Amino acid sequence: MKQFLAFVKKEFFHIWRDKRTMFILLGMPVVQIVIFGFALTNEVKNSKIAILDPSKDAASTSLIAEIEASRYFDIEKSIYSYKEIESAFRSGNIKLAIVFPNDFNQSLLHLNKATVQLIADASDPNVANTLTNYASAIIMDYQGRITHDRKLPYTITTEMRMLYNPQLKGAFNFVPGVMAMVLLLVCTMMTAITIVKEKEMGTMEIMLVSPMKPIMIVIAKAIPYLVLSIVNIASILLLSVYALEMPINGSLLLLVFESILFTLVSLSLGLLISSGAASQQTAMFISLVALFLPTVMLSGFMFPVENMPLPLRIISQLVPAHWYYIIVKAVMIKGLGLESIWKETLVLTGMMLFFLTLAIKKFKIRLA
Repeated sequence: MKQFLAFVKKEFFHIWRDKRTMFILLGMPVVQIVIFGFALTNEVKNSKIAILDPSKDAASTSLIAEIEASRYFDIEKSIYSYKEIESAFRSGNIKLAIVFPNDFNQSLLHLNKATVQLIADASDPNVANTLTNYASAIIMDYQGRITHDRKLPYTITTEMRMLYNPQLKGAFNFVPGVMAMVLLLVCTMMTAITIVKEKEMGTMEIMLVSPMKPIMIVIAKAIPYLVLSIVNIASILLLSVYALEMPINGSLLLLVFESILFTLVSLSLGLLISSGAASQQTAMFISLVALFLPTVMLSGFMFPVENMPLPLRIISQLVPAHWYYIIVKAVMIKGLGLESIWKETLVLTGMMLFFLTLAIKKFKIRLA
């Protein structure tokens, strides 16, 4: 029994000395509970919408006030023509547009019925369905309260349009997210073990005595994986178009360029992990576990980022897949050009340079 207790005590000391293991054992469960607790919800809140109200009468003003008072919607802007609706959706600032007719109040008073049009961004069909259902419920509640005991009740009809994805295919939301997740995880894991593997196999000494500079060694290790990643990009796009019937409404060349840029970000991150990891197991664990959860939870393809509290929304800005997911949806589904995604492109470029610079700086030219 004493030997058993001594062994247990030794294991405690071993874990206590390994700070990374302590963080994994104590920190990761907390992080996971926080992320899952706030992100895992089907409810959509604080979605930005636009209002087109040419009538500006008492009835439309009252209904708009009720929509704004709900916790589901934030009125981002008021628009004044149908032309502004398309530009608002293309900019990505709104998820839903509510359009009132010119004679909304008069139609209710004299005809006992009126129509409200709901226009949703269906590039994410789940969010589009949820938002139109929320808006319809608020309108129906308003209709019930203004009717009272009238013999001829008021009737407000909602007319819906789904932009970009009229058939509400789930693949339109699924494919961009899977592209981001696959490219990030696969590319990062492939490169995360390259440098540390050389250390474990004892071949790093040969590389260090070669005339090549550290930056050249790091880049040389990334090039084969970049070529393999380009093959992955091609296969993903082919499967998306021909198997999942996903359109590429924008420039294919721009989509490939952005995918290669995101691949470079992932490879640079993998090289950074490999330069700092002590073993292949550590590198694989970091690249798989530490990147998988943020990619799935915080990139936006499974759960709306705007639905999360402010700290998680800030953290999501640090996840490379978040920016690439926005780019793929904009180019592939909405058919937008570089002028609409230049900010996301600059962010990914900055991440690539940052990770690559850190990987080179952390590359040790001495094994001792």
